[in-house]
Amino acid sequence: MSFELQKLPYAYDALEPYIDAQTMEIHHDKHHAAYTNNLNAAITGSSLDGRTIEEILAIISAQPVAVRNNGGGFYNHNLFWDVMAPGGAKAPEGDLQKSIDHSFGSYQNFKEAFTKAALTRFGSGWAWLVKQGDSLVISSTPNQDNPLMDLAEVKGIPVLGVDVWEHAYYLKYQNRRPDYVDAFFNVVNWDEVARRFKG
Repeated sequence: MSFELQKLPYAYDALEPYIDAQTMEIHHDKHHAAYTNNLNAAITGSSLDGRTIEEILAIISAQPVAVRNNGGGFYNHNLFWDVMAPGGAKAPEGDLQKSIDHSFGSYQNFKEAFTKAALTRFGSGWAWLVKQGDSLVISSTPNQDNPLMDLAEVKGIPVLGVDVWEHAYYLKYQNRRPDYVDAFFNVVNWDEVARRFKG
């Protein structure tokens, strides 16, 4: 069984003006496609062939670096496309909002903590909103690591993630990562985040 490149659930330009069409096209068609192809090449004929990506990530510490990097890149980008949507973001509601308020005090506190995690991740990586039982925590990971990996410092189920690799924003924002992260909040698909939170 080989993994397939997930199609974008919207057009390349659907997230304009916050994320530009050229970045989306290159990010999906080149970067995500490469992670997918390289993951398939790394697991073909191995004991991982036929396992789900979640099963692979759960034992990633015992796998070659190619599986770690490309498996993470495959999973992370699948989540990334889905937790964004065109038309601007609405605020979290229902159980998700209650958990955010309980875990962080307020939505604004959450946003500030999530932004800090994204901005202080040195080099390339991700910032995450992570479900741990009934609570939510914020973390960041280097490279293509994520909270599903058995070697993650903060483990749990990722419900929201932002890619802070330069290829995710450099064409539009150059070195202005804060502007990119701020713009990201305008395209968060809170319905999808809530679905992942419910499990």
